[in-house]
Parts: sequence; C-alpha cells; structure tokens
Amino acid sequence: MVLAAYEEAVAGGAQVVVFSELTVTGYPPEDLLLKPAFVEGAAAALERIASHTGEVPAVVGFAEDAGLNGPIRLWNSAALCWDGAVRGVYRKHLLPNYAVFDEQRYFVPGSDAGPLLTVDGVAVGVSICEDLWGPPRTADASAPDGGLPSIVGGEADTSPALAQVEMGAQLLVNLNGSPYRRGKQADREAVARTRAAALGVPVVYVNQVGGQDELVFDGSSFVTDASGTVICRLEAFADEVAVCEVPLAGEHDAGGGVVAALPDPLEEVWRALVVATRDYVRKNGFTDVAVGLSGGIDSSAVAAIAADALGPEHVHGVSMPSRYSSDGSRTDASQLAANLGIDFRTVPIEPAHAALAGMLDEPAAPGGSAAEIAAADLTDQNLQSRIRGVLLMALSNRFGWLVLTTGNKTETSVGYTTLYGDTAGAYAVIRDVPKLLVYELCRWRNRQGDGERIPQACIDKPPSAELRPDQRDDQSLPPYELLDPLVEAYVEGDLSAAEVVEVARRHGADPELVHRITRLVDIAEYKRRQSPPGPRITAKSFGKDRRMPITNFFR
Repeated sequence: MVLAAYEEAVAGGAQVVVFSELTVTGYPPEDLLLKPAFVEGAAAALERIASHTGEVPAVVGFAEDAGLNGPIRLWNSAALCWDGAVRGVYRKHLLPNYAVFDEQRYFVPGSDAGPLLTVDGVAVGVSICEDLWGPPRTADASAPDGGLPSIVGGEADTSPALAQVEMGAQLLVNLNGSPYRRGKQADREAVARTRAAALGVPVVYVNQVGGQDELVFDGSSFVTDASGTVICRLEAFADEVAVCEVPLAGEHDAGGGVVAALPDPLEEVWRALVVATRDYVRKNGFTDVAVGLSGGIDSSAVAAIAADALGPEHVHGVSMPSRYSSDGSRTDASQLAANLGIDFRTVPIEPAHAALAGMLDEPAAPGGSAAEIAAADLTDQNLQSRIRGVLLMALSNRFGWLVLTTGNKTETSVGYTTLYGDTAGAYAVIRDVPKLLVYELCRWRNRQGDGERIPQACIDKPPSAELRPDQRDDQSLPPYELLDPLVEAYVEGDLSAAEVVEVARRHGADPELVHRITRLVDIAEYKRRQSPPGPRITAKSFGKDRRMPITNFFR
C-alpha cells in the first residue's frame, strides 16, 4: 500500500509524499516493539520502501533501533527517503504517556530538531504527533483547543517546531497516529492553526486511518496556510491519497486542495464504529459475524453497524427467545433482520433452560427469605444469558462466525451484564457508547434516506433484559437520563464518589443513589477485565484508557 500510494501521489504531481506515524509497523505496535525480530523486519521493510523512491522525497514513520542496551532501545522516527535510500532521519522528541498512549515504555526521546528536508528549494521541518503540541500534557487534549494558545512561544512551549522555524523551515510537516475520540478533530485543527499563525508557516498534518483493536483512527488529514486557515481536509474514516498545493508565507493562495466537510457529530461516531468493526473482523481473518438479537435497542444498533461495516450478507442475527420473551421482542428482532437484509434464525432456549434449571437445587420456596428468593431469581436470569452465550459461541465454532457482543458503556460500567453470558464474544461494538447515545445513533441512522433500518418499536419500547416477567431496566437502575451523567462523571471525569454527589445534586439525585452507582462501577471491574475489547469513541474508555485495580478499597 505504501508503494502504491507513493506512485499515485507522484503521478498526481506531488513534490513530497508524507505518510503517517510508524507507517512501517502500524500504530500502536505495542509489545511487538520488544521483539528484536519485529524491529529488524520493520527496518528491512523501510529499506524496500526507500529503494522504491525516486527524486520525489517520501517521509515515512518507522521504529528505529537506537543501538542502546536495555529494554528501551528505540526511537519513534521519520525517515526522509529519496533516490532509492534513506537520506535523513528525524526522531520524535515528546513521547506521550497518558490516556491510551504508552510511548515511554518503548521509545527514548530524540533531541535534534533537524534535519530539515529541502524540497525544490523550500526548507521543510518534519515532526511527529505530540511534537506539534509541545507542552507537557496529562490528558488527551481535554481543553477545547488543547490548552495550547496560552503558552505558544512561552517558556513552557517545548515543541521542536520553534527550533525548526529558527533553523529556516518554511513549512512544517507533522506525522500522526492520533486515535479518534468525539470532538478530537476540532482540537487538532485548533492546535495546527495556532502553530501556523504564531510561527508564520503552513502546517501539514497527516494522520492514520483504520481500526486497530480498541482504537480507531479517523485520518482527517489537513493542511493550514501560514495564517492558520485550513486549505485542505481529507474525508474522515477514508483511505485517500491527495495532492495539496501549499502557499508559503507571503505567497498568493495556490488553490490548496479539497476541503472535506466535517461530519455531523452522530455520523462521525457511527462511521467510527463501522470502520472499527470492519477492520477488527477482516484484519483478524473473519468474513462473517453473529449477533444475538433480542429486539432491544443495543442489539439492533450492533446489527445495523455490522451490516454497514461488512455488508448484510455477512451478518447473522440469532433470536434466542425464552419463556419470558415478549411477542413484540420476537417480531421486532425479525423485522430488524428484514430491514437490514441480514440472515435471521431462531433458536429457542427453553429446552436448555429447563434442563439446566432442573440440574440445580430447587429455587427458594415461597416461604423462604427475601434474600433466598432474590438469589434464586438472579441465578435463573444469569442462566438464561449464559445459555445464549453458549449458543452463539457454538454457532461461531460451527460456521466460523465472529461473535459481536451488544453491551453499551452505561451497562458495562455498572455491571448490568452477565459474565460468560451477554459478554461472551470477540468484539464489543458499543462498549464505549453510553446508553442515551445508542438511541441517538439509531435515530440518526434511520434518517439517512435508505429506509427505516432499526424498527421504531425497538427505539420506543422501555429497555428490558426480559429475563423475568414484566422486567424493565429502571427496576434495577435509575433512569438513563440520570445514570449516564453519573457514569460519565465517575468514569470519564475521574471524580471521587463524593465529588459525583455534587453532579448528582444538579440532576436532583439522592446521594445514596450515587454511592450505590459508584460502588457498582467499582465492583464490576473484574467483569470488564474478562470482556472483549471494543472501539474507543469517548475521552476515556475501558481498557487502555482506564486501568483500575480490581482489589481496591478507595471510594
């Protein structure tokens, strides 16, 4: 792909071709970087890329062996290649170690702002990702503009871009492996615009595209002119080679390039989930997926995302009704499958449910204690969920389908899931999507002009696990209009339980309820550790972003 993209760009008139951060290995390569054979193979791949270059330079991200003894022995580098060889190397200065980033585990920082790349007499400064931001940060640019403008050019500004401009750079090129989260593009562009305007040079920002385990990269590469105006922007979540004519400071507008519109916020999230699902399935060697369809909003959203990602012919919906499943849920699941055009099959769980229940001790007698009756009821509910998990995994074994789980972030947060039941599977598509956002996404998808994808009944019905008679979520949990903000404050905001109480008061919630919810989040950590990965779309997802001890007495 790298060689083909280089040829396409050169054929389109490019004078320099820029690739993303760690192009050769993919980002993030994680502990593959600890394997000497992997690093050696990547070096050989870079040589093949360099040997293919002509007089037009290519800037290619790679992991460079620093020749140091010890566990940390690499630089995160950019190779400057032309005329068949690597002619220079820039090494990343600022190594992020917050949020999903863990670069100080693998890399040592570079210290030289050069070399500058000369293209048709123009001096070009090359940097990598965090180097453009400059100031040390402990969060994923949580300020609307990354907090940058107040310190640009000041003593706290550590960006090598300053030194590059002092060395004579007339253009800045920045290679990125910047993962998606909601609103991230606005922050990136704010930083690049600020840098360009403050330094008086154009900025080229090139980002990776595609899904990689828990991360999804949106690309959204762009160019600003020397005043900070965006003159080129590529489409989000799409592989694309584009040539942009960049005017230097003092030059007339050279025309720039195509400026793709920023997607609608809901479209942006949907496309992130689609790309993440597509790439996880296909890159891991699968073609088809199975989704348990309950007729509820979560499984409907996952099935619709999967159909968009893989094509409906590769999605298999499985309805597994129990004695408690309503007629409406069964027909809603069937209607969803028909709307999406996916395969649909029904496997009733009653025979297995009756058999397994009969193998256990009799449930608590009517005269038993409330605790005994509750325990027996919960056991029976979890048993149904686990039967469904077993059936989906059996279908996976038989047909080679990858199982997608359907739990959303809100329910995953408070443990409203059954371990080895609805958590059984390979990829959790909406694991980082709060419940209310799931509803918004489904409504958005139905407005896209290709018919009602998710039946309105699935959206309108009160959410329920349907594991006992007349069950509703709000019998076990507070309304999602209250629960979502509490979870966001505790999980994404890193507030203590006491601090979340203040959030709750603004929503009219009882402090005791807050303590119950935060306690549920804490004790569900062991479940999340055993659950499949899912794509990150918020500022803090479970997994790479949030590494909490299971044994933990802090409240």
